[in-house]
This record gives sequence, structure tokens and C-alpha cells, in this order.
Amino acid sequence: MNSIQSQDSAIFDLLQKETTRQNDNLELIASENFASKAVMEANGSVLTNKYAEGYPGKRYYGGCEFADVIEDLARDRAKKLYGADWVNVQPHSGASANAAVYLALMKPGETLLGFDLAHGGHLTHGSPVNFSGIYFKPEFYGVDEHTGLLDYDKIRDKAKKVQPKLISIGASAYSRDYDYETFRAIADEVGALLWMDMAHTAGLIATGNLNDPLPHAHVATTTTHKTLRGPRGGMILVGKDGPNTLGVVAAKSGRTKNWSELFDSAVFPGTQGGPLMHVVAAKAVAYQEALKPDFKQYQTQVQANAKALANRFLELGYTIVSGGTDNHLILIDLRNKNVTGKVAEEALGLAAITVNKNMVPFDTESPFVTSGIRIGTPAMTTRGFKESEFIEIANLIDQVIQHPESESTHKTVADRVKEMCDQYPLY
Repeated sequence: MNSIQSQDSAIFDLLQKETTRQNDNLELIASENFASKAVMEANGSVLTNKYAEGYPGKRYYGGCEFADVIEDLARDRAKKLYGADWVNVQPHSGASANAAVYLALMKPGETLLGFDLAHGGHLTHGSPVNFSGIYFKPEFYGVDEHTGLLDYDKIRDKAKKVQPKLISIGASAYSRDYDYETFRAIADEVGALLWMDMAHTAGLIATGNLNDPLPHAHVATTTTHKTLRGPRGGMILVGKDGPNTLGVVAAKSGRTKNWSELFDSAVFPGTQGGPLMHVVAAKAVAYQEALKPDFKQYQTQVQANAKALANRFLELGYTIVSGGTDNHLILIDLRNKNVTGKVAEEALGLAAITVNKNMVPFDTESPFVTSGIRIGTPAMTTRGFKESEFIEIANLIDQVIQHPESESTHKTVADRVKEMCDQYPLY
């Protein structure tokens, strides 16, 4: 068979350009990371040719003897990594995993209480433009306007008022850890199920750098990229401890008492067809990498870099929502700098710095403009950046935001970015 270079020169050229972009830019999008060569090799392997609908030992296709072993390895490694009792590694994405949770635990029209997207929550936690807000009745909690922190007393009051069937935790732009014990107490008080979507923080949770939701949540979901640094995909997990007993979930969901039937069937055939076995293999590789001691060191550095970044921005007079960070990201409110998130994102892009515009709590701009930017440390930490580099990154970003239309500033900063990136080659 022909290589991509000879078969499709247009795509080959674009892949080369994307490789250069990743090599020569500061990648600061909080939901992105750089997978290892081993993960990418598995992701681009011959398993892309294999259909394997069903589960190990119970497939609808022949020739799955090796696919079965690979999926079992992925499941066993994930259970060891999180101390979980049960996992499903087949979801194609975090959204797919979340869809399966809804199908397993809720009926159309029932009430979900989730973290408001406008305050940093997830799209699939009840946004009116998403299936979760279309098929279910969404209610929301948010952060305190003055502190930028979750107010658990207000969350309890909201839960009592709306009586949700399911309470979701998890965010895409919240820089603090969660009090899962309090969330569980709130859920028990109103007779709700508790679900943690740890898509952004899965790597930090796996290494104990952040609080563990599994002893408290009835179910958890995650993506397998972001801080976990695997391929793009999803996963569902259930913990071993008492709060996660099958009987509790079964009684409240009105469904089966068998985890496999409850969630496995919600994934397949409930919400998707055959698993992407090449991605499952890549997940298995990533879980094995995450079980090694250096992954703990990496996550600790991710946090240290985020704190250094936040502290420098505070010294430069920027407003950090919640005043700092516990995890891998910061959310900057740019309103005191008289620059919108859209302008900042575009100007920084011209300076070879990749961030994303982001709504801030109680934003006065539209979602297409926004008043903030979200910055994450996982990707550049993977490349070897430490606190000193992230302090310089803050300084470079400040130069651009002070002069967003200055072409000379864009060039000066881009040249320095290239020097920094050359010091830490991607692969």
C-alpha cells in the first residue's frame, strides 16, 4: 500500500504543517496534551481494521481473540490506576461516556443539577444546546460572584429546591478541587445519585494530587487525554467503597442490579456501536504509563507550574477567577485590562501562543467574544517546562495583551517562543 505522502499529498502537507505548529508554539489549552510515541503507535495500529462489537468473550464478530486480551489489559490497568471496582474503556469520548451515564441512570424529563457552563462547567452537564439539556430538565449551581468558589451551602439549598435525580460534578474551567464528601452528603439528603466527570483532572486524581471522587460518587466518567495524557477517548468508572454499592444505584435508578447490564449496555448497544480497538489499545498504553512513578512527578510539576503561572499573573495585576489554582489551569478575567478574550486569543495566536477565549463567571460578553482566557500547563509540562519557563510565559502573554495590535510585539514574542520550544523538542 502507498504511504500518505505519495497517496495524498494535500493531507501529508497539512500534517507536516500541524507538526511544525505543535513544535514551535506554546500549547496552553488546558484540555490538550502531547501523547507519547507509544500511545500514538497504538492509536495508528492495525487494530483500526478490527470490528469488535460487544465485550471480551461476548463479541458479535469473530477474530477477536487479541482484541479481547487488549481490552482486558486496558480495563485491568485502569482499575489498578484508580482503585476502581469496575470500568468501561469503550466510550469514544467524554461526551459518549456521559451519554451512557444518562441512559443508565435517568429518564427523559428528569432533573439534573449540574455546574453552570457559564461559570466553568461542562457542555454535557445540562447546556440547553446539548442533548443533556434537551432531553432532561437542567438546573444549575455556580460559583460565588465575589470569591469565584463553589458555595456548598447554596448548592445544598438549590438541591433541596429542585430535587434532582442526578447531581453532576466537574468542570472545564474551574481551578479548584472539590469537596466530594459534602457533595455526597447533599446528594443523600435529597435522594439523588452523584456523578463526577473528572475529564480535566483525571491524571491529577490518578496520582493523588487531587481529591479522589470514587469513594463518594456513584459513578465517574473521564476523557483519556488532557491530564491523563492518553489518546482522545472516554471511560466510565465505579469505585469499590460502600457509597458505590450496586443496591444504592439500582434502587434509585429503578434499573438492574448488575454493573455490566447497567453501564455496559448503556455504552453498547445503548449509545454507540463497535469500540475503536486501536484507541482502546492506546488507552491501555497510557494507563501503563500512568502507573509509573514518573507520572506522579509529572502531575506534581503540572500543579507547580500552574501555581507559578497564577502567581506571576497576580503580580502583573491580572484577575484570576477564584484567586489561584489547585489543579492544572487558571481562568483569567481580562476586564480590568480592557481586552476581550477573543482579541487576546487572536493576538496571542499571532505570537505563537495558543490559548482559548473563555467565559468568566457573570460575564458581560457573549460566548463568541468572552471576557477571559483559559490557560493550562499539562502540554508544555510534558515538554519539560518548569516554573521558571511558566513565569516567562506569563510575562510574554502580558506583553501581547498590553499591545494586542502590535506586529512588532507579535514577532518579538514569537521569536522568543521559538527559542524556548527549541530547547525542549516535542519528540
